[in-house]
Amino acid sequence: MDGPFRIRPAALADAAALVAIERRCFSDPWSESAFREALASEWSFGLVAEVGRRSAGYLIGREVAGSGEILNLAVAPEFRRRGIGAALLEEGLAGFRRLQATEVFLEVRESNHSAQSLYLARGFRPVGQRAAYYRNPREDALVLRLALPQPA
Repeated sequence: MDGPFRIRPAALADAAALVAIERRCFSDPWSESAFREALASEWSFGLVAEVGRRSAGYLIGREVAGSGEILNLAVAPEFRRRGIGAALLEEGLAGFRRLQATEVFLEVRESNHSAQSLYLARGFRPVGQRAAYYRNPREDALVLRLALPQPA
């Protein structure tokens, strides 16, 4: 199914589908229990992109004391280059605005230039680096930040 996609809030029942995408996208994937914990937390939220009845991608974010963090964003390989990642990011940022976050942070692998392009195109800027943040393979992370001005 290559039709249009829709984005909806993630539920605990989505955990297994999100893990399946996660394992295909990342060399050091989250466990199903980590997804369940994030989706059940009062501090975090999840979004799922669906194409037909298939989960095509997701975003997991959290907000604490006015700061948001994108914990994870992934799109299954067969659904990439269709605007799904950008749409998940935009919907996630809208969620952070509704939660009244004034800034959003994330970490991204130094070698993940396509993800960096997505984030930089939406106004994220590098603010730091975390040495050896990623395992398998070991790699530094760039820390990116986006200021989220609140409407007057």
